[in-house]
Amino acid sequence: MKVCITAHGETLDSPIDERFGRAEYFVLVDTETMQPEVISNSKAQDAHGVGIASGSLIASAGAEALLTGHCGPKALEVLAAGGVRVYNGARGTIRETIEAFRRGELSEAALPGEPR
Repeated sequence: MKVCITAHGETLDSPIDERFGRAEYFVLVDTETMQPEVISNSKAQDAHGVGIASGSLIASAGAEALLTGHCGPKALEVLAAGGVRVYNGARGTIRETIEAFRRGELSEAALPGEPR
């Protein structure tokens, strides 16, 4: 499975960035091979619309899931439309976050108005 993790760095031992739209990096990882692919978030410093732009970027990169600390409602809608499932509550390093995801410890986000 190809997952995207919001991060402050480019390696599996980098700390995650708990913010989605303003994360410094998006690290895409194949959970089978643990091979990372890094995308620098050029939209992180924009004044407006960073969640929507970042959501479009992640969906077009082929991520099946996003692991982050928090994802806002507009970005969540864009990601859902792109077929990306969102999991909130990520902490620690990228590697630790993937391990928590594998163990089912992250909560899947629901669109506003959807039951959890």
